[in-house]
Amino acid sequence: MSKRTVAMKILVLAPSLRNTSPGSRFRIEQWMRYMEKEEVEFTYSAFEDAELHGLVYTQGDYLKKGWATLRAFLRRLALVREIENYDAVFIYEEASRIGPALIERLIHIFGVPILYDFCDPIYLPYKSLMNGYLSYLRCFGKTKTICKLSSHVLVGNAELAAYASQFNPHVTIVPITIDLSEYSPKQVPTTCSAEDTAIGWSGSHTTIRHIDTIREALQELRRRRRYRLRMLGATHYELPGVDVEATSWTAAGEIDFLHGCDIGIMPLPPDEWTRLRTHLKIRQYMAVGIPCVASPVGVIGELIDDGANGFLADSNQQWVEKLTRLIDDPVLRQRMGTKGRQTIQEHYSGEIWARDVLRIFHSVVENSGSAK
Repeated sequence: MSKRTVAMKILVLAPSLRNTSPGSRFRIEQWMRYMEKEEVEFTYSAFEDAELHGLVYTQGDYLKKGWATLRAFLRRLALVREIENYDAVFIYEEASRIGPALIERLIHIFGVPILYDFCDPIYLPYKSLMNGYLSYLRCFGKTKTICKLSSHVLVGNAELAAYASQFNPHVTIVPITIDLSEYSPKQVPTTCSAEDTAIGWSGSHTTIRHIDTIREALQELRRRRRYRLRMLGATHYELPGVDVEATSWTAAGEIDFLHGCDIGIMPLPPDEWTRLRTHLKIRQYMAVGIPCVASPVGVIGELIDDGANGFLADSNQQWVEKLTRLIDDPVLRQRMGTKGRQTIQEHYSGEIWARDVLRIFHSVVENSGSAK
């Protein structure tokens, strides 16, 4: 990356507080760390505040959620008055969690270029388990409007690029990337017992249902082999016959959790939402060098070369067979884990991809003539 003598000023509009959401953490928040070294000045503005963040993932409290969301929207409107102080605005997913693309339209009217980024099919309507029909206040159709208003659109995979390209000719695929300086490889002990094997799953309250798709396979596996199921992002999960350790998610504890696993799993239902997602968790397993078994859904088949850097499993029988192989063979686990990390190093390094994103930032700002 080349140095600039004058800082490029970028306003980042994201839904979540910093270091709380996997999406923004592994997109703009990660890229910022590299680009700030290149004289790019970022101002990060989350839609939610601490109160709203604490309410979003709880059931009920709809009146409190409504008032906290309205206040957040008014803060966004007030921020528009400062838009002209920036060379560009980077929007992750949407400027506001409610309503149509009003904030984005106002930014466009002020003539400040928008860089728009999403790595999940956020244009598909859904009803949140925690927020029910309030989810529809997000106005899912605004994604195409924001694409049209943007100078450049970044997306996480080819399927999302096909969607965005309907509304904007300037679309670039930037996959989910991993900062390998943070994700150090797991230290594999020289000797280990099959009885010590820990199978890890990382997710959230919205994805815990994915584990249910392989409940029978995990129970059958336990009848054949001894193992522990470690879960991050769930405070409680019952699986009769299986030793389960469920832990709530924290950013600070994420890598330690991964280092405490011998095998990572990512079961996925074959629905449209999961097929179109960019899937972070599998990359995290691979980055720390633990072998993975995953469902062959969407981009997973691009990440895992079955039998080389991980396993794909499409039935209960395959899940049991492939997990059994990994439990029984520590050498295979180490070899697959090493190849998995190599895949991330070669194709999904945050430092490498940040250079491409920086070039897009420069191109958008220079073409708009808005450099301050």
